[in-house]
Amino acid sequence: MATYYLAVDIGASSGRHILCHMGDGKMILEEIHRFENGMIKKDGHRCWDTEHLFKEIKAGIKKCKEIGKLPVSMGIDTWAVDYVLLDENDKVLGNTYGYRDHRMEGMDEEVYKIIPEKDLYARTGIQKQIFNTIYQLMAHKVQEPELLAKAKTFLMLPDYFQFLLTGNKVSEYTNATSGQLVSPTTKQWDMELIGMLGYPKEMFLPLSMPGTVVGKFSKEVEEEVGFSCEVILPATHDTASAVMAVPTQSEECLYISSGTWSLMGVENKEAICSMESMEKNFTNEGGYEYRFRYLKNIMGLWMIQSVRHELNDAYSFAQLCDMADEVRVFPSRVDVNDNVFLAPENMTEAIKQYCRDTNQQVPETVGELATVIYQSLAESYAETVKEIEAITGVHYPAINIVGGGSNAVYLNQLTAEKTGRTVYAGPGEGTAIGNLMAQMLKVGEFKDLKEARQCVFDSFGVKTYPA
Repeated sequence: MATYYLAVDIGASSGRHILCHMGDGKMILEEIHRFENGMIKKDGHRCWDTEHLFKEIKAGIKKCKEIGKLPVSMGIDTWAVDYVLLDENDKVLGNTYGYRDHRMEGMDEEVYKIIPEKDLYARTGIQKQIFNTIYQLMAHKVQEPELLAKAKTFLMLPDYFQFLLTGNKVSEYTNATSGQLVSPTTKQWDMELIGMLGYPKEMFLPLSMPGTVVGKFSKEVEEEVGFSCEVILPATHDTASAVMAVPTQSEECLYISSGTWSLMGVENKEAICSMESMEKNFTNEGGYEYRFRYLKNIMGLWMIQSVRHELNDAYSFAQLCDMADEVRVFPSRVDVNDNVFLAPENMTEAIKQYCRDTNQQVPETVGELATVIYQSLAESYAETVKEIEAITGVHYPAINIVGGGSNAVYLNQLTAEKTGRTVYAGPGEGTAIGNLMAQMLKVGEFKDLKEARQCVFDSFGVKTYPA
């Protein structure tokens, strides 16, 4: 009988349950459940429907029972920065806001009244993003102080779902770091900073590393899904899991975790909290074995996904790439990291307006819009490579792309062309694979991360795009 492991990988637009077992020395994956996700409008805000998500988590677990493949362990990863506040009865207080909600407007200035931005970066090493947990909690403090006052427990979303499965509250390290409230020195919550900001210190739990056992299913969940298994913390931040799955044996490797966001960077043993690093907007997020994911958040495929939706999904991504390639000489470019593209009412119009505002030719056809997005994204990657090499003093000859965006052949080719680096693309299920790796490392399927990464390479391979 095979030994099965289950990864529940929830992204901002969809989630999936992926089973894994070993066969002939390779990881064999099987997707058994997929479901939709997205922010809902509630009380004028963009929120997550956590009840829907937990229902789908359990539905996917039930599928394991139905197909007779019971996992020995499972773990949940999601996007970063979003959280729930629980009262003394472990009930969620208020809305579970999404990171694209508008409530954080002006909250950065409220934080900087207490601690200047430079000082904040120097002590956390985390880049300024208006949706970081630190600013979201300030929105709670300013706009809903009565809820914050009642909060007894703070849990990031994957920690909350694992609590619902087991009844045990455990806070995971990699996801917590992204919120800008963790010390890169102690690798724990910066309680002095949290106190300065006026957030209740007692609601924050000690941080645990990927591989920590959360517990078995509660009796209630066990009865509902038909079995029990161990819940093990993966790197619950999806990018941290994806970076684990980068199939390289080199320490000097650039990566892009490519999906709705493109997270581009390198792994370091120490955080880089210099002013140059801050000015270039790099972040030092926590990784497996306390490696630092030194990276930059780049808008990623969100823009092309949004334009595609505005065209009623009439074209496949492959068709959009072909149309972009036909007009690749179109001259206009946009700054993909400009906040106007974070959550516009209409992405197509936002791109056109940006071009008008910057006195560039306005894209009119679908192909022109697509080429502006893809070319701008690849050029952003190229600029980021230069910045990383300048700050670290290291030359990186290749880029490894993992995640769903690794299947974007046209973008991979553009990336190799614009960066002058060889691009290795794959695996596409990077996040789920990293989630599974943490569980399998815990029980000794692999002796260390290097061996696990070699297994990823052997199991899934990569496609090469020469510079």
